[in-house]
Amino acid sequence: MIRNVILLFALALVLCGCSGSKAEGGMQYELQSVHKVSGRQGVCVEGDYYWVSGSTTLTKHDRNWNVVAENTDPFKGFELEVNHIGDIDVYNNELYLGVEYFMDGEGKNIQVAVYDGDTLELKRVFPFRADTGQLECSGIAVDPDSGTVYMSSWIDDASSSCLYMYDLDSGDYKGKLEMDPPPQWLQGVAYYNGNLYVTSDDGDADDDAPDHMYRVDAKTGEVVLEKTFDDVTRQGEIEGLTFDAERGEFLLLYNRGARIVAGMPSGFYEGYDEEIHEVFVYRMT
Repeated sequence: MIRNVILLFALALVLCGCSGSKAEGGMQYELQSVHKVSGRQGVCVEGDYYWVSGSTTLTKHDRNWNVVAENTDPFKGFELEVNHIGDIDVYNNELYLGVEYFMDGEGKNIQVAVYDGDTLELKRVFPFRADTGQLECSGIAVDPDSGTVYMSSWIDDASSSCLYMYDLDSGDYKGKLEMDPPPQWLQGVAYYNGNLYVTSDDGDADDDAPDHMYRVDAKTGEVVLEKTFDDVTRQGEIEGLTFDAERGEFLLLYNRGARIVAGMPSGFYEGYDEEIHEVFVYRMT
């Protein structure tokens, strides 16, 4: 029932004139290359490097996607128990992570954690405001223009209709941006050229239905459909995203092969004995 509602939401946006590879006022995305990676959660880029997050790992790659650094114990130094990393972002060679304890579709102990971009070691943690209503953190984005860190939530309830904002410099809570209409099952968030972009796991892989990316006005919260991902290797689970302004590229992390139940891998689709994680690189025009 929930999936049907989600698909009707996406269809409504399409009928409003925001469909295909280009939304009204949006961009064109031409697939350039696909790269297999070890992490299943998020991707970000700055300068000559890419970073990829797994649920419990951080990996740094060069421009040829060779691994140049890895942290397989990223939760060292936390006072609260955490076990999960979502989508990530990078700013001035510092990695921003939404870290939490995640189990069976529920999150707790949510924190904004900042890591060194070279060593991949924890540097500092923002104080989390538990009274904001945020119940999970699926992704994080840095907006240097307004000095804001945005956090998204995956859980399917009213709390996930907002993006939660923290001050980039002080770490203080700034409030929340209510999305209208709110996409569901958010997996990642990114800031680019004055707008926010969120990925939504709103397609059913069992039915070969694609997931989507939505553009969110950073001032009003208005949401329009930006892209339908009908060009991935196989339908599965959409994850994190990032924009490379220097090269005019958009990058998306997408998983395939595993069945996902309540946010957790649970068996495999026919023809798979492992989950495959791929970064899709698109040229933007």
